[in-house]
Amino acid sequence: MRTLVSFAIGFERYLDENGVQLEELPQFARSIDSLVDLYRAMVLTRAFDEKAVALQRTGRLGTVASSLGQEAVGIGVASAMRADDVFLPSFREQGAMFWRGVTMTEVLLYWGGDERGSMFASAVGDFPICVPVASQFPHAAGAALALKLRRERRVAVAMGGDGATSKGDFYEALNIAGVWQLPAVFVINNNQWAISVPRNAQTAAETLAQKAIAAGVHGLQVDGNDVIAVRTATERALERARSGQGPTLIEAVTYRLCDHTTADDARRYRDDAEVSRHFKGEPIARLRAHLVSRDAWKRDDEAALLSRCRDEVDRAVEKYLAIAAPVPTDMLDHLFEQLPAALADQRHALASLETSHG
Repeated sequence: MRTLVSFAIGFERYLDENGVQLEELPQFARSIDSLVDLYRAMVLTRAFDEKAVALQRTGRLGTVASSLGQEAVGIGVASAMRADDVFLPSFREQGAMFWRGVTMTEVLLYWGGDERGSMFASAVGDFPICVPVASQFPHAAGAALALKLRRERRVAVAMGGDGATSKGDFYEALNIAGVWQLPAVFVINNNQWAISVPRNAQTAAETLAQKAIAAGVHGLQVDGNDVIAVRTATERALERARSGQGPTLIEAVTYRLCDHTTADDARRYRDDAEVSRHFKGEPIARLRAHLVSRDAWKRDDEAALLSRCRDEVDRAVEKYLAIAAPVPTDMLDHLFEQLPAALADQRHALASLETSHG
């Protein structure tokens, strides 16, 4: 028997769990200002998550998904993208969305059950939050095909969790992206848990990145708690896509330090001791340690940043709570340019009920 072809999956990391530099940093990471920007974005995301969970627990927000311990994935990806690229998030990418101009108030509106939260004022080309698992990947393939047909140097970037790689939607999108050499980047946030299903119960693959091989797609794995590694890998993948070299699958290995969503209780299926072990390498503490080691971050800097982030989140919450609730007819107002007769009758009936009942 002879070997026809062989493959390898690379792994990228620049900072270890303690923030110690392991190899020469890419150009952007040599700039303290650039690293501080990434750090601030991750801290802001965590402050938002803490407040959003508190709002849900007090009945002022619906189910929400925290990104605790996974902030480096979203921030690393978004910081590498151009403004005119197309972002297709799942339901845990609020950090990336904030970086791309989506406001915290808009995200709060969405999780409050108000579809106006999907109508972004700034990131108008990005797709709304996608809750159905893996369905954003076929959407990304379609968007990437449109960009290719238009001969635009833009890229469609989709993000999802490890559980998404167990869905047919993901494989189909990856396959067609490889066949048509689409300008797409698929990022998998491997946080080790698909709700209550551990990663080792989902797939026998040694890595999730190697799922790219069968589709003829470039695949690699990065330390998802190292924002430098995530951004660097994404930058390279975006450049590959722009230059016509096709799609890339990036597996960012991290850990979900929180419940799956506020509707979940992770203590029912995993040990607290396991979670505690993973706090050591979490991305914010890691980058902070690195900045401190470069004499670029002090205790006063940390206190000032936390205060600013909390104030910014509080202002967004105040704005969200002051917005009048949608009325029932809103659910019919954005379905068609001109409502079909049957739906028009329903809208008229709803409007009459609104008028009679205030």
